[in-house]
Order: sequence, then structure tokens, then C-alpha cells
Amino acid sequence: MLPCQRHLFNIPDDIAFLNVANYAPQLKSGTEAGVAAVRMKESPWLFKSNLWFDSVEEWRGLAAQFMDVDADGIALIPGASYGIAVAAANIPVKRGQTIVLLHQEFPSNVYAWIELAQRNGAEVVFVHREAGESWTHAMLRNIDERTALVAAPQCHWTDGSRVDLVPVSQKARAAGAALVLDVSQSLGASVFDVAAIQPDFLVSVGYKWMLGPYSLAYMYVAPKWREGRPIEYSWLTRAGAEDFTKLVDYTEGFRPGARRYDMGEFSQFVNTPMAIDALKRLIAWTPAAIEQTIGAHTQRIADEATRLGFNLFPPDQRSKHMIGIRRSGGIPASLPQALADEKVYVSVRGDSIRIAPHVYTTDADLDRLFSVIGRFA
Repeated sequence: MLPCQRHLFNIPDDIAFLNVANYAPQLKSGTEAGVAAVRMKESPWLFKSNLWFDSVEEWRGLAAQFMDVDADGIALIPGASYGIAVAAANIPVKRGQTIVLLHQEFPSNVYAWIELAQRNGAEVVFVHREAGESWTHAMLRNIDERTALVAAPQCHWTDGSRVDLVPVSQKARAAGAALVLDVSQSLGASVFDVAAIQPDFLVSVGYKWMLGPYSLAYMYVAPKWREGRPIEYSWLTRAGAEDFTKLVDYTEGFRPGARRYDMGEFSQFVNTPMAIDALKRLIAWTPAAIEQTIGAHTQRIADEATRLGFNLFPPDQRSKHMIGIRRSGGIPASLPQALADEKVYVSVRGDSIRIAPHVYTTDADLDRLFSVIGRFA
């Protein structure tokens, strides 16, 4: 486990911020990197042409290192929905086939699939859990010979309930189906084995558990899809773009690997240094240590919530980094404001109080949380 890392964040002692799943606090060093990048534009005459690519390639390499994949598999995108759109533009889906999604999945991993199914005469199947069933088993029940594509998270965004992606991936591959993952609510806080899961496409926002800026996100593309069709055509993604003297020598070739899927203006001169700073910190911590550290907090939350009579998923169906607790009779309308009044910040998603601590969380933060929640037990 990591010692408390609160000193690296600008979080006052009287704030219990347990809402990383919504919008993570920024590292102090990330703020410094962003400010320095903003100031750079004050003196554009000092700007060198290599800056269009060099910092991006550093970012790409660090992202690959963190995910334990090759850098050629990483694309720089503005958001998860962009990556989902890339996947939808390349994975073939035929009439009569199915696209399998979780019930109440986050919309960014839904709308593109509904549109694709409607366009091609396919069917979107929303997976519902039976009483006592895990999301993993529910998904496995719905993957069959008709399945063209499975779109899934590593955990449900409303409450952290876990999906074991290894058996899901195995059954998808056995059915000849593609696997597209939106891991926005786990990448950066949960151990993820790309080699074991073998996704076709994987996307994640950068502003939650990856501790980076808004509007810069991550996409991993499996080798079989790296010659596909991008959804926009930027000069920056073309082969030889680094040589500004030859930009009018138009080419059909792309820069190698998943770089063809990079968004336009991917250089992101302000956001990229901030993302690089966050990635260096995450790599130094390691995913396993991050997950174990946060897991100690969610275990205490689970123990306290159970003692107070709240309902939780069984331990084998819960993620370690994020937890949802429910109350018989629903969540009182006054509870969110009562928490905010005590400077305790969580999210209410559906019928769940979603609690998302991090490596800066203290015992005092959790004491404050349960001093409020205990009134509503």
C-alpha cells in the first residue's frame, strides 16, 4: 500500500472528496505543468516545429507503459465517445446480429451502437441481471452465435459492480464477436491486463482515475484494426507530416499504428504536459499499489455501510476502487445536500450512493462521511 498522498494535491483538510469517479482533483505538479504550457504561447517565436510531435510521442509512450502495451497501439483522442465512434466505424455488424451492452450502461458507450444497429438491421441487447446474478454471468448468458460485438466496462459506472472481462472476452472470441471496452471508471485505479483480455478497442477518459485534464482521452487499438478507417482526416496523422516542407506532397499513407486514429490538433500543447505529469505519477505508484491503497478505503466503507444496514453487492462482485451503497426505501432526497453541507462530496447515481476515494483519502474523510450517512441509516 502507498502512504497517504494528500500532500501532492491541493485538498484542504476539511474537504472529504470521495468523487473521483465524477471529476478527479488535479495534482499540484499537473497545475504547474499546465500553467507553464499556457505561458509558452506568449512567446510563439520560441516555438519549435518538433513540438507538434515530440510531447505527444512522450505521452503515447507513457500511456503504453502504464497499460503494458506497445506505443503503436495508442491513439490520442478527445473523449471516450470519439474512440467508440472509431470502433463503430470499423467493426462490421450485419443484419440479424446482436450488439451486447449492460443495462444502464453509460451513454457514451450506447448511442453509437444503437445507431450502428439501426443502420445495419442489427439488434442491441441490453443485459439485465437476474436476482443474485453477477454482471459477468449475465453477459455470458447473452453472448451467442448471433453476437457481432460486445461493448462493456470493467465495472458498472453507477456503483462499481465488477465485470470479469477475461471470461467475457473468451466467450466473445469463441463467438467471433469483437470486444470494445470503455474503462473510464477503472483505468488508473484498477489492475487491467490487456494481454489476458485482448480487447479489439479500449477507451478511457483522462480526467477521472487517470488524473489528467479534461478533453484528452486514451484509446488502445489491437493490431488487427490498425489499418482501419479514421473518422477524421488530419494532416498530422499522415505519413511524413513531420517534414513541413513536403506537406503539399499529398499522400495516402498514415503515420504508423493507431496514430491514424489520433484526433485533429492532437498536439494539445497545454493538456499533453498535464497528462504526461499524471502518467509519470501513476507509473511511479503502479496500478497494483493504487488499487490496494484505495481498496483499503472501500473495504472500510463496505464494513461501515453494512453495519448501518445499507445494501451492497457481494464482495466478489465489487470493485476495489469504487463502491455503491443502497438503502432500503431509496436514497432520501435530503441526503446529498446534508453531505455537501459537511463538505463531503460523493455522487448519487440511480439508486446508489457512489463513493470513490483515492490515494489522498484519510480516515478523517471517512469518519466525516459516515457521521452524515449514519443519520439516514
